[in-house]
Amino acid sequence: MADQLKPGSGPLDYGNRLWLKILFGVIFFMLYVPIITLVAFSFNTDRRGIVWRGFTFDNYVKAWNNSALIEAMVNSLMIAFITTIIATVLGAMVALMLWRFRFPFKGAYEAFMGLPIVIPEICMGVALLLFFNETGMMGAIVALPWPLNLSNIIIAHVAFCFPFVAIVVRSRLVGFNRQLEEASKDLGASEWQTFWKVIVPFMMPGLVAGALLAFTLSLDDFVITFFTSGPETVTFPVKVYSLVRRGVSPEINAASTVLIVITVVATVLAMKLQAPQKSGKG
Repeated sequence: MADQLKPGSGPLDYGNRLWLKILFGVIFFMLYVPIITLVAFSFNTDRRGIVWRGFTFDNYVKAWNNSALIEAMVNSLMIAFITTIIATVLGAMVALMLWRFRFPFKGAYEAFMGLPIVIPEICMGVALLLFFNETGMMGAIVALPWPLNLSNIIIAHVAFCFPFVAIVVRSRLVGFNRQLEEASKDLGASEWQTFWKVIVPFMMPGLVAGALLAFTLSLDDFVITFFTSGPETVTFPVKVYSLVRRGVSPEINAASTVLIVITVVATVLAMKLQAPQKSGKG
């Protein structure tokens, strides 16, 4: 009787595990094989990148020497970096406000803050385009020297990125023990010291996760960027879209692979920052 109650001892357990393994394999195949194919074909010698002809590093050299492609990638990284900083700070402030304070129409404000998440991205892009055109901000901002001509895209990206950060950080704050804050104040810490030494360290995993999410969303955004970018401002997704209409080349695959590597490195660093620090004492 005891053997029958042990996990893994049932007659259908092997079949269930086999089914889970098959399901996992199918999901893994659907998710990662396209990425692996992209990386593999970035080393292809075929100009059209359709049929495998041979192995070469020349595609990366061509991508590096393509000034327009490099400029687009630098623009995307610059926009994502600035957007991440602003969206993380703004999202953390909103999360603290919603978690700590009570004020009239709090529920309506919280629902309104989530609109950029739930509404279709095409609607968000059109709305931002109308906003910049009607207020005259786009014409004024685009005329500014680089990198300030990217400001309209940064504003648009912050508008739809910071709610994601706010949701992640607030979900982290839900588990905060308010007694830690009271104990800090009882020990003589000021409100500011309590915030930086007690609340912020507790928020850090949420801040890192929210910042990584904002960076990824901003880096690969196409629809909103397409509607809000000026005539002389091109980001990497928009540039790739303009190039793939004439066919996917190994040069595009090489640049996309570099972008994937950057994203993976950022993810690994974020996971390391989220990991609890080990004490040096034995």
